[in-house]
Amino acid sequence: MLSIFNTWSRKKEFFRPLKPKIATFYSCGPTVYDYPHIGNMRAYVFADILKRVLCYDGLKVKHVMNLTDVGHLVSDADEGEDKVAAAARQRGQSAWEIAEFFADIFRRDLEMINVANPDIICKATDHIAEQIKLIKRLQKKNFVYRTSDGLYFDSGKFKNYGFLARLKIKGLKAGARVKMQAEKKRPTDFALWKFSYPGGRDFDPDQDNPDKRRQMEWPSPWGLGFPGWHLECSAMAMKYLGETVDLHIGGIDHIPVHHTNEIAQSEGATGKKFVRYWAHNAFLLVEGRKMSKSLGNIVTLDEIADRGFEPLAFRYLLLIAHYRSKMNFTWVSLTAAQQALRTLRLALAEWPVGNLPISSAGGSIFLKKFQAAIDDDLNTPKALAVLWEVFRSNLPIAEKKALILEFDKVFGLKLAESQTEKIELIEAPSIIQAMAEKRENFRRNKKWAAADQLREKINAAGYLIEDTSDGPQLKKLRK
Repeated sequence: MLSIFNTWSRKKEFFRPLKPKIATFYSCGPTVYDYPHIGNMRAYVFADILKRVLCYDGLKVKHVMNLTDVGHLVSDADEGEDKVAAAARQRGQSAWEIAEFFADIFRRDLEMINVANPDIICKATDHIAEQIKLIKRLQKKNFVYRTSDGLYFDSGKFKNYGFLARLKIKGLKAGARVKMQAEKKRPTDFALWKFSYPGGRDFDPDQDNPDKRRQMEWPSPWGLGFPGWHLECSAMAMKYLGETVDLHIGGIDHIPVHHTNEIAQSEGATGKKFVRYWAHNAFLLVEGRKMSKSLGNIVTLDEIADRGFEPLAFRYLLLIAHYRSKMNFTWVSLTAAQQALRTLRLALAEWPVGNLPISSAGGSIFLKKFQAAIDDDLNTPKALAVLWEVFRSNLPIAEKKALILEFDKVFGLKLAESQTEKIELIEAPSIIQAMAEKRENFRRNKKWAAADQLREKINAAGYLIEDTSDGPQLKKLRK
């Protein structure tokens, strides 16, 4: 049974879905206004691994993810320009074109790192009616007040507001979390509906400049406008998964504002617990620093590919660190990840078919160790270590291959696609041949650990060493 660290309780808990054998699962998707970077992609690999583990444990999973194409303003203070609209203005395109373009880029990037599509990907602009309906429910329960620029959720009326983030509301002053909009009652209140024009009035072409009209706006009972960013996730999650969701995940940056506000508006409307298990992944740093445009250190999957790396090597790299641990990306670490992935592929391409049942005592032990690792809060570093134990073990080759391919149902590295016909016997460089001869001497003297270390160095250089009755043979993956 999976145990997962629940951000709500701040402890690991066994995952027990509301309905037996069925897990409902919502993950926060991107705001589609720019190219996603690898820090963003860590969250989606986390979501993919979680879903794979749930399925591996025999659960049927219904996974929903949003695409934010309206309402995410440049400031968490509910002020400033819509991010999609700002990108449209800068690029000289429509907001709809920008959103569609970057949604396609996002889907392409998921495919590059073998992240399976959620069962439902829902766009905020396709669910305006559901969001308006949710505001009406909140109005009936007296959680909503009106200002000149929109409708706001009154966080002071929601009991235990901020518990997810352990916010100390009494000591929270304007500006302590986000800059406070002038007409807000308190700094933790947030926008549910923003007016396109002051006071909520409709557009009047006789009095207003048509060039300043919003491209994404909808009529509502309160005036022409658009929904707040937080509102969309609640409305769409409840539409597709019900008023109580088993799992909701995202990056740790969502905890203090976005996810806190989702809880308040959802539970304020329904009176029911919104999410039973919250899980969050930590940040991915680049060369020890947070990724930002101002520092010029944004890295995308396209840049990884342009530098000659496989995007799946990046996925492998993410498996090395636990999802709740801050991780530092370096090009050196990516090089090591690609070498490790190449080592596995070279071996698996040469090994015989590995679809045998895992029947030996040794194989069963490895399988149990792997299961225990992934069920312990998705401990992929430990699970990956089990894979390498199998790789270096004395199990029959076919059984080793079967185990590794079984593990890859969770890792998602496409190891089953390693093809034998891509391997050929080659004349290795003298330095590689010398390493192979030295390894053979270690083997004759039963210095197995030293021999294994040399084999790994040979593999990392892109060569496969095969022990035969005529001595070691070197092979290489054909380009």
